[in-house]
Amino acid sequence: MGVTGAPGPVMDRDEVDRALARLGAEHEAIETSLLALQDHAGRRLLEGAELTGTTKERWTSADASITLLWAYFDAYSDAFRSARDIRSRRRWSSREDLVELTELLRGECVTVAGSAAATANAPTLHGTGKLSERYSLAGLVERMNELYATSLDMVVTSDAVWSALPARIDLLAAELQRTRQLAHSVGVRPGEHPAGDDLERITRTLTALREQVISDPLAFWLPAQGSSAPGGGRPDTTVYDREARALEDVRREIDAVLTVRQDAEARLVKLRDVLSRADRTLAEARSARGEVLAKIAASEVPAVSGPPTALQEQLSTASEYRRHAQWHRLSPLLESLEAKAEDELMRARESLTAVTQPLAVRAELRGRLDAYRAKVARHGLAEDPLLIERYDAARRMLWSAPCDLRVAEQAVLRYQQAAAEFFGGPRVPGQAGPDDRRGEY
Repeated sequence: MGVTGAPGPVMDRDEVDRALARLGAEHEAIETSLLALQDHAGRRLLEGAELTGTTKERWTSADASITLLWAYFDAYSDAFRSARDIRSRRRWSSREDLVELTELLRGECVTVAGSAAATANAPTLHGTGKLSERYSLAGLVERMNELYATSLDMVVTSDAVWSALPARIDLLAAELQRTRQLAHSVGVRPGEHPAGDDLERITRTLTALREQVISDPLAFWLPAQGSSAPGGGRPDTTVYDREARALEDVRREIDAVLTVRQDAEARLVKLRDVLSRADRTLAEARSARGEVLAKIAASEVPAVSGPPTALQEQLSTASEYRRHAQWHRLSPLLESLEAKAEDELMRARESLTAVTQPLAVRAELRGRLDAYRAKVARHGLAEDPLLIERYDAARRMLWSAPCDLRVAEQAVLRYQQAAAEFFGGPRVPGQAGPDDRRGEY
């Protein structure tokens, strides 16, 4: 839509012809714009929808503005035709004709009479409640531009929301329905599994969201900052995006349940194996503890706990869940059992290590004693009486039961010290050398 020239002195014939040419082009452009607005899909949807909230309020005003626009256009068209008729009276317009044309083209000579309903709901140039207004052609075009921009913005934004959100909601609802069927097949139902409750909540939210979008699309529009063009902005998809993410989370959880259904037997077999190894390790630890108590003196041996009956009971429960295809219950139980079973096996191994520590110390002392004896033999000192005496003393302590590890260790150190003195090397740490190599043992 354009704007005509400003008022001025009496126009000559050339100015009138140029003004009429502009008016003709302008009249065609305005008519085209109004017809496009009238046929706009968004406007037709607004006319047939049961609107609420912001959209209802703005459509009441926009609908009245569109009605007023046509009234303004009719008045504009009448004034244009009148000016064209005056100009066509004669080839060379008289001064009286030019004065009349100047007044018509530049003065406030257009009176617009509107209905009470239209003028009450549509904003007017001089306030509300007036049943008629006077405009110049330029002022009338400016007024039409204002009403057209606000009406088009309302129609375009509503249509943009309706074009974007309901279709996306419907697609998500279809995906939701497929997910619900899949969830039902693996026992994920409302009240029995959190994912089933989430599906119900998402269903309610999407249903309400679609109803709100259909009845109040402008509530879901985010205007572009700094933009004055009609339809500047984008649909607000915050709620839709949140529910889409929630549905994806549920789908991943259901996929995990499906995975459980596929490999449940293999995981149960592995669990039984881990728990069996833990039981065997604990049994070995209990047996080793008895051996340590019998063979090692003055040693604190930790107690060994019994087999984890609670885990065995949970394993039986897991087998029952699998037998009755209760996959949604089996999934979290298997995850918990797998972690606990690995912890139990680790605990059993640590218990065995702690119980057999004294035997490991004794074995280490025996190995050290034999290693030094071999070294003594390589140096040709195997028949030395002192070394024989100290070796025999250490050996008796290490190969007798119960063995006092502290005393046995001192005996091994004495043998090492004596051997070191023969070799001429440094003393063995942790044991002072004897003043007399032939002294008392």
